[in-house]
Amino acid sequence: MIQETRHAIDEILSRQPLFRGLSEEELQVLASGAREYRVSRNEILFNKGDTPTGIHVVVMGQIKLFLPAQNGWEKVIHMEGPGSSFGEAVVFLDKPYPVSAQATQDSIVLLVGKEAITRTLDDNPALGRKMLASLSLRLHELLTDIEACTLRTSAQRVICYLTQQAPADANRFEVALGTSKQTVASQLNLAPETFSRVLSHLVGAGLITVEGRRITVLDAERLRSFSG
Repeated sequence: MIQETRHAIDEILSRQPLFRGLSEEELQVLASGAREYRVSRNEILFNKGDTPTGIHVVVMGQIKLFLPAQNGWEKVIHMEGPGSSFGEAVVFLDKPYPVSAQATQDSIVLLVGKEAITRTLDDNPALGRKMLASLSLRLHELLTDIEACTLRTSAQRVICYLTQQAPADANRFEVALGTSKQTVASQLNLAPETFSRVLSHLVGAGLITVEGRRITVLDAERLRSFSG
């Protein structure tokens, strides 16, 4: 990672959902313990087992959290986009990272140091409530992922993923994959060839079209009820 100095860190922090609403003084405390980094595509931020020093906040780009495996496969746990933060739990537990993090696009991230976070929490309980909400959301997403991996068929997982991207009240819409199909397949706990096979099946059923990383859902209502 290459350290950046182009932006005012307190201003960046004020725009992030986790820190929105903090006073100027609190933002200055956080900024004093934060650093901005430019991360190249495919660059590793940290590896599973590394010791955490703070909370990461994605300013621009996309970060993949994943579990590496000895056979070369990986299980994608979550994709983090602008405004997302990660690493809260391990900082307060004083435990090593349980996952690895890698940029899937050229990205800018903030690393907010643990000491600065702790000092701000002492003065602002609202930040603690936001962190609890963030951790609760991650737990809910993890349980949903477990359900998807154990109770749903391959086609159901892909259909669920696509329909979750739908804008409100849209029956026809486009899904632009922000990362490779292999990464999306891992996120759905599918082999890449299975993911491609399901997409081809849905194309054959007249429910979607696929052009590279751009998928067009032709009829969301029919797609949701598709059982083939």
